[in-house]
Order: sequence, then C-alpha cells, then structure tokens
Amino acid sequence: MIREVSSDRESFKTLTFGPGLNVILADKSQGASDRQSRNGAGKSSFVELIHFLCGADAPPAGIFRSAALRDWTFRAALDVDGVPCSVSRSGRAPSRVHVTGGIGDRPEASNRSLPLLQDGSESVATPARRELSNEQWKRILGARWFGLPLDDGEDAERFRPTFRSLFSFAARRQESGGFQNPVQHSTMQQPWDRQVAVCCLVGLDWTIPGRFQELREREKASKELRRVARSGELERCFGNAAELRTRLTVAEDRAARLRARLDDFRVVPEYRELEREASGLTGRIDDLNLENVVDHDLIRELQASLAVEQAPESRDLAKVYREAGIVLPDLPRRRIEAVERFHRAVVENRRSHLGGEIESAERRIAERDRKKNELDERRTRIMGLLKSGGALEHYTGMREELGRIEADVEMLRERRGVIERLDSAKTDLDMERTGLLKALRDDIRERESIVRAAILGFEELSRSLYEKAGSLRISDTPNGPQFEVHIASERSKGITNMQIFCFDLMLAELCAREGRWPGFLIHDSHLFDGVDERQVAKALRIGAQRADAAGFQYIVTMNSDFRAGGGVHGRIRRSGPLRRNQVDGCDGDGGPVRHPVQLTPVTAGTR
Repeated sequence: MIREVSSDRESFKTLTFGPGLNVILADKSQGASDRQSRNGAGKSSFVELIHFLCGADAPPAGIFRSAALRDWTFRAALDVDGVPCSVSRSGRAPSRVHVTGGIGDRPEASNRSLPLLQDGSESVATPARRELSNEQWKRILGARWFGLPLDDGEDAERFRPTFRSLFSFAARRQESGGFQNPVQHSTMQQPWDRQVAVCCLVGLDWTIPGRFQELREREKASKELRRVARSGELERCFGNAAELRTRLTVAEDRAARLRARLDDFRVVPEYRELEREASGLTGRIDDLNLENVVDHDLIRELQASLAVEQAPESRDLAKVYREAGIVLPDLPRRRIEAVERFHRAVVENRRSHLGGEIESAERRIAERDRKKNELDERRTRIMGLLKSGGALEHYTGMREELGRIEADVEMLRERRGVIERLDSAKTDLDMERTGLLKALRDDIRERESIVRAAILGFEELSRSLYEKAGSLRISDTPNGPQFEVHIASERSKGITNMQIFCFDLMLAELCAREGRWPGFLIHDSHLFDGVDERQVAKALRIGAQRADAAGFQYIVTMNSDFRAGGGVHGRIRRSGPLRRNQVDGCDGDGGPVRHPVQLTPVTAGTR
C-alpha cells in the first residue's frame, strides 16, 4: 500500500494515506473566484506521479522533466510485501531511483525471497539508501508485486508480461486512454500485450497468447513472401518447385558421376613427360609412314621402267644397218650378231640395276615397318598408362569442378527447401493455430475454478451497481483468449466507466488473494465522468467494502463539489480537519449508507 507521497519542495502538499478507501479531494480555497476550477488541481497528476515513482518512462517532453519540475525530487513511502520502504526519483536524473528499506523472506515464493536491494547479501531488511537504475527497480517491483522473474534469461518468452503493463491496470492513466476499454490500459497497447497481461492477472497461462503472437508474426512474414512470389520477383530468383526439382536431379547426377571418376583416378607423376613422349612417337611414326610412301612410289616407277626394258629385234637392227650404210657408206660395219649381243648385255645390266633399286627400297620399307611397330608398341603402353590416370593438376581441376557442382547442388536444395516451405507454410501455420486453440481451451478448462471466480466476481460487482447483472466472458478464439465485459444499461452515459470499475475491482480482489498485486487500486475522477450519481455512491461504498475485505487500498481522486445521490444523499461531506470523513450514498432501498474514508484535500486556487 501507499503510505505517503511527498517532495523536497515545501510548496508540495504531502499526501498521507491509510488502509481501505482513500479519497483525494480537489477543493477551492477561500476567496477563490468562480473562474478557478477544481479541474487541473492535480488529481490526474497524482496518478502520473505514482507511475513516475514506480518506474514509468520520463520522456524529455514529460511533466517531470519540464523546467518547472525538473529539479524536484518526489518520494513515496510504500509497503512492498508487507515491509515499508521509501523510493525517490527526480526529473533531473530519471534513470536513477533511490530506495531505502528492505523486504522479508517469503518461503512460499522463491523468486520473492531475495533482498529488495541486490547487493548479494541475505539480509531481511536494511535501512541503507541504495541507488538503483530504473530498470532494476521495475524488475524488483515486478518480482515482488506480480511474481515476475527477476532475470528473464536467454530462454525468456519474447511476448511476455511486463511490470509496467500489469501495473497500469492498478493505476489507469487518463492521458494514455486508460478509461476507454476495460481490458486495456492504453490506446497504444498492442492486442497481444492486452491478452498476455489480462491472462497473467486473472491466472491463466499467459504463454499461450504469447505463442499466438509469435504465430501471427510468422503468418505476416509468410503472407509477405507469398505476396512477393505472386509478383514474380521471388519466382525469378528461385524458380518454382518443379523446375528446381529437375535442376537439382541433374546436378546431383552430374556430381555423382564426377565423384566416381575421382574415386578411380590415379595420379601419374611423370604424366607430362609421358604425354610429350607419346606425342613425339606419333610424330616419328608419321615421318616413317611418309618415307614409306615415297619408297612405294619409287618401287612403282622402277617396276614400270623394268617392264619396258627389252632388247631390239633383228629386223630392227638390220633396218638400222641399211640406213646407216646409206648415210655413212664409208663407215666400217660389224657383224649384226655382235650388235645384238651388245644390246642384250645393255638391257640385262639395266634390268639388274632396276631390280637392285627395287630390292633396296623394299628393304628400307621393311626396316621402317619394323621401327614403326616398335614405336607404336611404346606409344600404346604410354597411352594405356595415361588413360589409367592423369596429371595432378588434372585431378585438382576435377576436384574443383566437383566442388562447384556440389555448391550448386546445395544452393538448389536450399532454394527448393524455401519454395517447399513457402508452399506448405500456410498449412503448417493453420495446423499450429489449431494446436494453440486446443491448448487454450484445455487451459481454460483446467483452470475452471479461476475462470469461475473471475466471472462470478464481476457479476456480483455489477449486480451491486445495477438491477441487471453484467457479465464477463472469457472465450477461446483462433486469435487467442478474448475478454469481454458487458453491463446492460440503455440510459447511462458512463456505462463503460462502470465496466472498468467492476473489472478493475475484480482483478484487484483475485490478485490480492493470490499475493500478486501492489496492494492498492487507484481510480482517477475521470472514471466517474458521465456516471449516474447514485452509481458513483454505490461504487465508492463497494470499493471501500471490497478493499477492506481483500486487504488492499482503494484510492480515488474527486472534486469536493461532487454530489453522489441526486441532491439529498450521497454528497461527499466534510467534517473536521479533512482527516476522517464519510461517503454518504443510497443503498438499494434508497436509504443512506456510510463508510469511513481517509480524505486528503488538494485545494484549487492555491496551485
């Protein structure tokens, strides 16, 4: 609970509070004119101050960092886990909080058995004044008041309840839009945060709405990928599944064949020398073949000449002699038989010479053929050796080519996996959503006693205000848990405000029983705007009764001229020095009811 709120400036009026119902009144000072309204007297600023002292952000444009308040230090005396402590914070150094006091061990809650100030000691309480960061202060209050872990750790849920979100249900802020919807404390609050926070406060499994939000994030990404795919950009980059399957199959086969070749590959150290020798042998064999061709042509020519070499006939010689006698009458002539013998000798010598040339050419050809056979055998052995292996650089090149192919295979597999996941993402996400919906239904069924207490608590509170009881509906939907509150009233302008009143009071009662509440509930006067005066009187009476019964503090800010009850009954009536006063209202039968209240003035006109 809150015991006192003060400042280091004398112009600030110290506010003291007691158990049960506490009303902060905005009053007019003596001599205040009609133009000096009670509005702007600081009622809503009090709520902002409580948030400031309980870890709220202090932006540069905020009131606590303004030129008028930057040098002010505000303090609050709080009971945390039943142990008094004091906290102070200034707009000049909003990131630092000074805390005095300690907290007792609570064996029933292990995460609350640590000392309030994390100095490594095991002391039950310490009067020392310690300086903490605002983040440390929020973690400590989250652990002490709501049972949140002090250290989230690496395995912490991404979408989880935070102290500031939970605390905002205990002290709604007008400027954040906290009085527009019972189940949200701010117009900027995300749906997932609303679901997680309310589940945590009611007592349901808050991890389920957190997982719903994780699912929504993935669905959003999947939807965007499908949109890109439909635009053709993804298909140009990745291709479709069928095309990738074909390309992958071909690439895998090519890699397998090249891998098999490499497995059988044998590196020949003298590969290049043998390759050059084989090339030289081929050249020499070609030269020998060319020389053989020349000799074969020569043999054909010699054989042709040999065929035409014949001795002349006798009549031819006689004719020659006769002609010679006519031309050369004085020339001595021999016998024709001797001439014939001479010609035959010449022809035989010629034929012998041609035969010798042919035999010589044939011998050369035979020698070359033999040499060719030797060279060809050597070349065959070399080629067989080269075919059975290869050079080291050739092997290295094949390995590099295999690496490129395998990289292509892996890339195609990744692309195919992306496309297949994209094709099946919607189905998988739908199945996961179905599983989460089942988990949510099972959780609501297993925690039926908690759900029942929340429903009946809201119904009882609303019945105390209106003839027809309102209803709290906790339903399971494909988008997570849904909380709906309803109070039937056709003529009331402030029906939403009373829904908020009943909802907040129900949360405070449930959480106070479980020890997961700050020990106070604060309602700004904006909550009662547009609410029938009789309902306001009843609300104050109910709040006082429930706060006393559940053991928490109910703080309300109001204007002193507010009348609850339509004129005769139900006005806030001052008696004495504004310390112990009464709230008069009407009970269900129209009779007056009274309840003690701690009344704290905030006077308009002396701001």
